[in-house]
Amino acid sequence: MREITEGFTLEDDPLWYKDAIIYELHVRAFYDSNDDGIGDFAGLTQKLDYLQDLGITAVWLLPFYPSPLRDDGYDIADYTAVHPSYGTVNDFRAFLREAHRRSIRVIPELVLNHTSDQHAWFQRARRARPGSPARKFYVWNDTTEKYKEARIIFKDFETSNWTWDPFANQYYWHRFYHHQPDLNFESADVRRSLLAVVNFWLGMGVDGMRLDAVPYLYERDGTNCENLPETHQFLKNLRKKVDERFRHRMLLAEANQWPEDAIAYFGSGDECHMAFHFPVMPRMFMALRMEDRFPIIDILAQTPPIPETCQWALFLRNHDELTLEMVTDEERDYMYRAYAHDPQMRVNLGIRRRLASLLGKDWNRIELMNALLFSLPGTPVLYYGDEIAMGDNIYLGDRNSVRTPMQWSADRNAGFSKASPHRLYLPIVIDPESHYEAFNVEAQQNNPHSMLWWMKRLIAMRKRYKAFGRGTLEFLYPENHRVLAFIRRYQDEIILVIANLSRFVQYAGLDLSAFRGTSPVELFGRAQLPPIGDAPYFLTLGPHAFYWFSKARHLSKEFPLVSIRPTLVSPRFRSNTRKKTRKPTRCRCRSLPVSAWNKSGNRHQMPYWRT
Repeated sequence: MREITEGFTLEDDPLWYKDAIIYELHVRAFYDSNDDGIGDFAGLTQKLDYLQDLGITAVWLLPFYPSPLRDDGYDIADYTAVHPSYGTVNDFRAFLREAHRRSIRVIPELVLNHTSDQHAWFQRARRARPGSPARKFYVWNDTTEKYKEARIIFKDFETSNWTWDPFANQYYWHRFYHHQPDLNFESADVRRSLLAVVNFWLGMGVDGMRLDAVPYLYERDGTNCENLPETHQFLKNLRKKVDERFRHRMLLAEANQWPEDAIAYFGSGDECHMAFHFPVMPRMFMALRMEDRFPIIDILAQTPPIPETCQWALFLRNHDELTLEMVTDEERDYMYRAYAHDPQMRVNLGIRRRLASLLGKDWNRIELMNALLFSLPGTPVLYYGDEIAMGDNIYLGDRNSVRTPMQWSADRNAGFSKASPHRLYLPIVIDPESHYEAFNVEAQQNNPHSMLWWMKRLIAMRKRYKAFGRGTLEFLYPENHRVLAFIRRYQDEIILVIANLSRFVQYAGLDLSAFRGTSPVELFGRAQLPPIGDAPYFLTLGPHAFYWFSKARHLSKEFPLVSIRPTLVSPRFRSNTRKKTRKPTRCRCRSLPVSAWNKSGNRHQMPYWRT
């Protein structure tokens, strides 16, 4: 066990992130403890019991540092403090201690690529002498002609990656918003300063860090300024320093790239431990809309193997738009037509909607997509509120449509805050289809058939099997392209996953002959199906249904591989004036012919009954 904050312990597993269920949240959106309309660390600490009950094992915190909040905290003004609205560093320590006491790990965000233009480093640099160490903290030029090959990421808001600074009398470089100048990683002072930031938070006891926008750290003329070798060398040095000083900590790379580029951020297992698999997410939505497994199989076929100690992070939705950067133009047009018919739903190259809204509040589709998220290779990341099917507000600016306050109850302000509704950092969702009075934690906790309880069961089931987080992947190819089927294997665990991507009933014949003599056991209900033979194993699936099966040894007494002619005993009730008596009546039965697909000698026949 690893000693952590003030004597508490966590499981001493260097690969803990492979089995994790990560819950992403913004402190200001979760719970307001002091009634100022803004969530804070004291409020988040109060809600840790809810997260423990949900079953998640790690919390990813969006930036909580001092900031002008022009980009929701990604414009950092001080790396080693807490925004006053969220509390103090001591409040963070208390939260960290209580999270660890509940065996919940904490993964804060670290924005490496840029700072706010209000950061002391930039204020000093813009007034420093050109060529001085202070000036070299950022990237400057006299014209905008440098790095012309680099794309503009936020095309809806920016027309150039260069912005003129009247104090410096030069242009400064930025890959994102103009108020977020990029740090100059050619400067040794910058690298040392950021390493000190990493040491500060890891030394406090956090379990990992999400590294934002890592592909853009370095610039070089004649390139697109992404994924440069210097970036990977910096990450190798960072990983080495972290491993030398800290035990079992994790670095998660945010690299919105094609698989062959994103995999480079693992290095040879000596860079980041984890990286987001951005391209698989939109293709899951495409496969669902097209009712065809091809988009999922195709993108995973393009994904190279990763080092043994590394792991992909998967998600359906997060705090940003559903990004469509890593798709073709035709695929992007299709996604817009399918999921964002209203232009108000679009931002940059993506769709700013929550999961439940994207799927039209169709519970079968929501369950199916979550089941795929939790069963495909990688660690699932759940966005706050998606466990209760929270809605969005597409009329809020930028990406705030999916960043509204957590909905705790049907009380005022959805139980998030006792402040005046006008003081809330963003308004509560009151759309009739997603109203907080219907979609809130309290209401769903009291209903064992709710989405929240379903998510609890899904999380608990995944945690029972390491094959989901660590196992290999083997696709099956039934003739029906509307059915996705694959096998996850780890040590003695074998899990069969089968999903119907169609809105109609479908069937699939699976080649499971390698498991002949065993019987599939459905994991949730523990129902044992008939044993597998040499012939294709046929299953029928309801609309958007999914199954997770493990295998159990065939018991001949329960499922004999012979022709059967059972006798049914059905109760019949006869009454008289004194009492009711139950008298069994024997019924005759016949057997149906052997199924056409069952060509083996094992005649497993299903009876029908005639009284």
